[in-house]
Amino acid sequence: MRITDYELFEVPPRWLFLKLTTSDGTVGWGEPVVEGRAKTVRTAVEELLDNYLLGEDPSAIEDHWQAMYRGGFYRGGPVLMSAIAGVDQALWDIKGKTFGAPVYELLGGKARNRVRVYQWIGGDRPRDVGDAAREKVDEGFTALKMNATPEIRSVDNPRAVDDAVDRIAAVREAVGDEVDIGVDFHGRVSKPMARRLAGALEPYDPMFIEEPVLPEHNDALPDIRASTTTPIATGERMYSRWDFKEVFESNAVDVIQPDLSHAGGITEVNKIASMAEAYDVSIAPHCPLGPIALASCIQVDACSPNTLIQEQSLDIHYNETSDVLDYLADPSVFEYRDGYVDIPDGPGLGIEIDEDHVRDQTGGVDWHNPIWRHDDGSVAEW
Repeated sequence: MRITDYELFEVPPRWLFLKLTTSDGTVGWGEPVVEGRAKTVRTAVEELLDNYLLGEDPSAIEDHWQAMYRGGFYRGGPVLMSAIAGVDQALWDIKGKTFGAPVYELLGGKARNRVRVYQWIGGDRPRDVGDAAREKVDEGFTALKMNATPEIRSVDNPRAVDDAVDRIAAVREAVGDEVDIGVDFHGRVSKPMARRLAGALEPYDPMFIEEPVLPEHNDALPDIRASTTTPIATGERMYSRWDFKEVFESNAVDVIQPDLSHAGGITEVNKIASMAEAYDVSIAPHCPLGPIALASCIQVDACSPNTLIQEQSLDIHYNETSDVLDYLADPSVFEYRDGYVDIPDGPGLGIEIDEDHVRDQTGGVDWHNPIWRHDDGSVAEW
């Protein structure tokens, strides 16, 4: 069996799908994308496939991963690692289908029967979070996540902190103490404001505070972690086990959030999860993306003893024209019950892509994240 063909599909709201085809007609799907940089990643995927993978046996996944990563003198970063991630997902999908087994079986088997998921509320500039929280809990979710703030100055006034407190207070009042609330700082917050916000939010018992500082300031995480009892989560903008090594060794985090479409795919994130387990760190994969990325996450979640919870993008504020279930032939595979999703038991990634719908939706996608500015006109973190 050899890899004989591939196609790439840019589809709304902001996703890139990869279809790999083998000489015996087996098809594997991957989701290689950097949100807002789909065309750039598309080119990287084409380079990997045209220059190396076409004509190769798809079964040697570890060797292919090493060749794609180490075969270039310049390596790492969001574009290359996202391209590798999507190719890797598709290779695992093919391998699972070849053996008639879910990917998790090929990784050692299940460590659980279902995976807890959380639901986003409130949007980019968080608002109306109390009502939204109550609605999602009524739908059966037991964990929520919200942005902590809109744009915020490097040293902001007490009102900015009070507004963040008011929002989480409204959610806590609406849902009570049996629902978990993740609070995403989104890398918008400076080191001094991160410490102030962490202390102010602590009485409302967040499940975690996410990305309290940008990854280029991960050296500040140990001090932030020491200043609060709230668990610290980060990792959506970290792309390999070598990026995560520093935060493990510095005892800086409690939950890591690698993205299966950015951090090298199933092969790499499975290794990152094992590294995290050795440091008593939980994993909650980042996934505000499409169904292929989510299916890949769940395969790793299934066989990782330290999985805490899984992000998923149903009804997320980015999904204005299409949603995660629209591209599936059988959307029930991601049916959420009591705050959990069952682990798909179909071969490969366990999902069937509705290729006709993918082709109907392809083209015309030009999503880019907004450029926010402070009152003085300077660029703010989004």
